[in-house]
Parts: sequence; C-alpha cells; structure tokens
Amino acid sequence: MPSLLSKLRAQDAAAETLRRALREGRVHHAYLFDGPDGVGKELAAFGLAQALVCASPTEDAQACGVCSACVRAVVDPKTSRPKHPDIVVLERGLYDPVQLGRRTPETQDLSIDQVRTLVLSHAAYAPHEGRARVFIVRRAEELSTAAANALLKTLEEPIQKMHFILVTSQPDALLPTILSRVQRVRFAHLPESLVAELLAQGGVSQEIAARVAPLAEGSMDTALSLCDEEATESREAFVTRALEAINAPSLSVTLDLAEQGKRDKVLLRTHMLALAARVARTAKEPAQAEAPERWATRYAHILQALRDLDANGSPQLVLETMFIRMRV
Repeated sequence: MPSLLSKLRAQDAAAETLRRALREGRVHHAYLFDGPDGVGKELAAFGLAQALVCASPTEDAQACGVCSACVRAVVDPKTSRPKHPDIVVLERGLYDPVQLGRRTPETQDLSIDQVRTLVLSHAAYAPHEGRARVFIVRRAEELSTAAANALLKTLEEPIQKMHFILVTSQPDALLPTILSRVQRVRFAHLPESLVAELLAQGGVSQEIAARVAPLAEGSMDTALSLCDEEATESREAFVTRALEAINAPSLSVTLDLAEQGKRDKVLLRTHMLALAARVARTAKEPAQAEAPERWATRYAHILQALRDLDANGSPQLVLETMFIRMRV
C-alpha cells in the first residue's frame, strides 16, 4: 500500500517541503496548511502524520505505508478520523458533546472544550506508541477565540514529539498570534486536466467531467458539488436566464435573478462561474450577431463581480451591478 503522502497530486512544492523536513529530521512542531478546499491539504496532513508515527520508516524517513501504524493512520470513513491513538483530529461537531464535557453540540465554532479534552489533557504525557503525537485541526478558521488562545499556549512552548497541523482555506480568519507560531505550507489550485481526470476516476462520465472541470477553480470539493444533477439543472437555468436578461427590454429579469442570488452565496458563485465560462466561449464563436469585443467586456464584468463577491460584497448588489454593466 503506498504511503498517503505519495498520493498527493499537483502539489510538488508542498510535498517536497514536507519530505525534506522528514528526511532532515527537522519537522516543525506546528504547521499551517493553507490553500483552497479540495486540493489535497488534508491528504498531506494525514500523510505527514503517517510518516511521523510509522513503525518502519524508509531510509529517507518516509512512511512505509504497510505497517500497523501506517494502516491505522488512514482516516476511517465511519468516524472521519484515524484509528491510530497518536493521531488526534480536532473539528467542529466531530465529537459527541458528552465526550467533551458539554451539554450542547458545537454548532458555530470549534470550542475550547475540544482543545482542553483532546490537547491540554494529554500535553504532559508521552505518545501512546512512542514515536510522535500529531494533532490535526480541520477548518482551523472555526476555532473559537477561547480555543485558539488555549491552543496558542501549547504552540508557544513546543513539546517534544508533539506536532500540530492546522488546515484552512481562510488563513486570514486565524488569530495573528497563531499565524506567527506556525510554519506555513501553501497549496495551489489543481490543474483543470487533473480535476477532470479525478472526476472520471471517481465514476463521473467524461462528458460531465469535461463540463465541470473548467468551473471548479482547481478544487475537487467544488467539482464534486457541481456534478450533482440537481445543481447542474439549477446552474444551467441560471445561465439561460442570465443571458436572456442581458438583452431583455427591462430590468425585471435582472432584478429577479439578483433577488435569488442572495439566498445561497456558495451556489451563486458556481452559477457565476458557469456564466463566465459560457460568455467566454461565446466571445470566441466566429458566427455571432454581436462583436466578440462586447462579449469579452461582459466576461470582464463577471470576473469583477466574482472578486466583489469574494470581498464580501452583498450578493444582490453585486449581481445587479454586474447585469447593468453587461447590458451596456
């Protein structure tokens, strides 16, 4: 069985950073794996953890992939965490409230109760199996302020054989004090061709994979969500109505679409990406009534709207502005 780290695709710089640290025996006590969702950050986190707990590492300190420790380092889909006792996952809502000494579920953030129960209570003890203990924090941006401050105390005073890997797509949401204590490893968007390949390997038809990959922005999470049949129908309906709105005699269709857009920002973004792709294709079509330059300008307006949306602009206002500009 290959090691988890060897399965990482299209993240050569990040993978080499981790392999070099293992090879040279200079694994940092705390990492921040930063990049878009669905590009391999979590795979890399568990891959590094696997190498640190491996009972029979290779000559260059990589995980063997086959020993008992390596096998137990793989995430169990039933529990969303590994069976290895020295690889501990922190994630909002992953544990029953009773396990954390709480009365209510963690609905809004990763609580200080998790940090106290899973990290601080074990800080003074050696790893169960001797090599290392690794704490992986999924969606680290969801750490509550109290939880982050409690974790910070451990990050400020590194403990031998204890490592932390914080995984996030929103590093700016973390406390500056946390960011100053971690070594940052950046992960890039996946190539469009790889997204299509991975979708096909997962059983998605080549036709759908080819249509979805350009819209996924290099994220397998986004790509998989776009493959949903209901979502596809909704996306195509939005694109059709949006193109109609551009040339409609009044703004009624435009305002209606803008009103719908405020209901689900994530869904709206995928719809806008689909619209951008359609407009870009139209700009390249030789036989069309309107000048290609006009479609190219419309494409630029969509890209600006996406930037405004990412900057936390009001979805309704962003859409209204985009459509008004595209109608000119």
